[in-house]
Amino acid sequence: MSNNILFVFEGEKTEKQITDNFSQYFLDKNTLITCAFCNNLYQLYEEIVKDEDLDTFFLLKEKDNNKVILEEFNREDFAEIYMFFDYDGHDTQANDEKIKQLLDFFYEETDKGKLYISYPMVESLKHFIDFETFQYLKVLCKINVNYKKLVSEDCLKSLIQFKKYDIEVWKLLCVAHLQKMNFIVNDIYVLPNSLILQIEIFEKQLSKYINVDSTVGVLSAFPIFLHDYFGNEGIKQIIK
Repeated sequence: MSNNILFVFEGEKTEKQITDNFSQYFLDKNTLITCAFCNNLYQLYEEIVKDEDLDTFFLLKEKDNNKVILEEFNREDFAEIYMFFDYDGHDTQANDEKIKQLLDFFYEETDKGKLYISYPMVESLKHFIDFETFQYLKVLCKINVNYKKLVSEDCLKSLIQFKKYDIEVWKLLCVAHLQKMNFIVNDIYVLPNSLILQIEIFEKQLSKYINVDSTVGVLSAFPIFLHDYFGNEGIKQIIK
């Protein structure tokens, strides 16, 4: 089996900057190929509705922006597919029931791919000042709050440029987001004792935030991916 990993992003720029950076510290033994869906979660849902037997790789390969990147590859060339999308609750197509179906559909990285969601957007990774404030940090998600601008004004200045992160920054952000994930799901602001499913996170976002006051608890998909990839004890050894 190939050790190639395919990362699928909602956009072509920001997510790639993040993975290009963290891969040098965490995934240097794997060959990473990155491509973009160039649309949001809800358009991805429409693709599934059209074809329940959707071949994720074929769908991506047919997109103009990926034809050169994926030209020499087949699905068998990738051991795993990981997909990174934004919650984007203010989108005109936004629908929480659709997200549940997407998380049920894209559940297995060795099959159709595994979906990870950032709340509210990819920039949530750097929306950090300190651990005390981050625990309770939430933002409105059903209206456009110009989140990118908000984050650039609020976050630590040392976190603004993803491509400049070093291993110590990644350790800090992994601890912060994994503790936040555990707080959202289990109400405990410490590192988790086990893996937590994406659907569990989303259901807690619904019950504690989205359906209460139209907010989301700020949470990035990328540290959670690393938690899943290395396992609960494995990531703790890396970030200690």
